[in-house]
Amino acid sequence: MYAIRPSRSGPAPPNSAESGYFDNRFGATALKVLPGEFRVASDDVMLVTVLGSCVSACIHDPLTGVGGMNHFMLPENDKEAGRSSWASESARYGSYAMEMLINELLKQGAQRLVAKLFGGGAVLSGLTTCNVGQRNGEFALRYLQAEQIKLSASDLFDVFPRRVHYFPQSGRVMVKRLASARDADVIKSEKLYSTRLQSSPTLGSVELF
Repeated sequence: MYAIRPSRSGPAPPNSAESGYFDNRFGATALKVLPGEFRVASDDVMLVTVLGSCVSACIHDPLTGVGGMNHFMLPENDKEAGRSSWASESARYGSYAMEMLINELLKQGAQRLVAKLFGGGAVLSGLTTCNVGQRNGEFALRYLQAEQIKLSASDLFDVFPRRVHYFPQSGRVMVKRLASARDADVIKSEKLYSTRLQSSPTLGSVELF
């Protein structure tokens, strides 16, 4: 069973759960999680995303085998703080992305949540003055602490883009630190974040490959 939620500020993405691809390297059906999306699954699939300054939370219930991933760009929408709107209720923002992911997990039977956090890298020099990655990572850590959700592993901050492969049924995560920000997806995303803005050590059992 899959659940997909795109950002409410735009149309649903073309890659629905049914249009995943088979990854021969991992021997699993892979589903991409793009910026402003989150996905929840209870089947044996792999969720994949590429992160620069963005952060993804991978949250799993070891009792039921339900897990999910989000991908957010900014901690919160400062301009819309305290007001309800389509823009502020967008999964591009961590406050909304975390709430929606957790609510969907609970809806699908999750009871005991365990989280892993990834991303928040300072991958492009133009974004360092805004500390976007640092803000995203710190927000996610504060959120989990406030909600009393256990953090079992993390790979945050530093200067690396990351590719994250997450198996929601088991909670297993594999992270690849990319050598540089030359990855086309990372560059495109980071430039988009920069345009919008201008108008940690690994813990637990995270596999680096």
